[in-house]
Amino acid sequence: MMRALYTAATGMIAQQSNVDNISNNLSNVNTVGYKAQKTEFKSLLYQTIQTRTTSANGEEKPISAQVGLGTRVASNTSIFTQGAPQATENMTDFMLDGEGFFAVRGADGETYYTRAGNFTWAVNGNAIRLTTPEGYPVLDSNGNEITLPAGVSSGQVVVSSDGAFGYYNANGQYVDMNRRFGIYQFNNPAGLEKEGSNLLSETPASGEPLNEATNNNVIPSKVLQGYLESSNVQVADEMVNMIIAQRAYQLNSKAINAADEMLEQANNLRR
Repeated sequence: MMRALYTAATGMIAQQSNVDNISNNLSNVNTVGYKAQKTEFKSLLYQTIQTRTTSANGEEKPISAQVGLGTRVASNTSIFTQGAPQATENMTDFMLDGEGFFAVRGADGETYYTRAGNFTWAVNGNAIRLTTPEGYPVLDSNGNEITLPAGVSSGQVVVSSDGAFGYYNANGQYVDMNRRFGIYQFNNPAGLEKEGSNLLSETPASGEPLNEATNNNVIPSKVLQGYLESSNVQVADEMVNMIIAQRAYQLNSKAINAADEMLEQANNLRR
């Protein structure tokens, strides 16, 4: 009976984490470049209450009798499917059509990665550089900050589909800035560590970043200027998942009530 109490409790704890994850997905339904997460579970240890050998002469039956001791959360796996494009007519908004990630430099000087391309030009001393809304500089394919040449305004800048930066001078001639977006891919993007603010960091599970500018073994992503990638969260699916999680939570609580009632009856037995 005590086994049933603790087993059902693990189910309630696991489903609470599931609802927490679903709530996080729904809260980020309008977050640029957000990738939905799916909670996955695994079973806990099993207790053998009857072995394969049940007779005195050692005869065996086909299977033993084992009872599971509950469940726990195994992982919250990100689903890196492409989000829908959203036209913004803002020339500092960028979307990646493909499996790549933009690279930015964090406040600690480390390189982070993101699918959110809602960038802006910001003044930094005498330079104008491309940054995230939080002020983190966006990096080019060489790991350097993307800055404007002297005398060039942000309204003159155009970005090609391969991420190359350029601008039109006073004569209407196109001038190549000799730099392009730093776009990276990972063998296992689900292994990236989430840092908040739409930023992801490299881990041993994700593998090393593959620079699209120098790696010929990856399919390069296409850069769309004036577009943003919407969240890939499907609200209808998340609502269904929430209902299922609530029902699972209720069933586990009923299992606790049933075990409690059986314990009460056992305590009230009279000789």
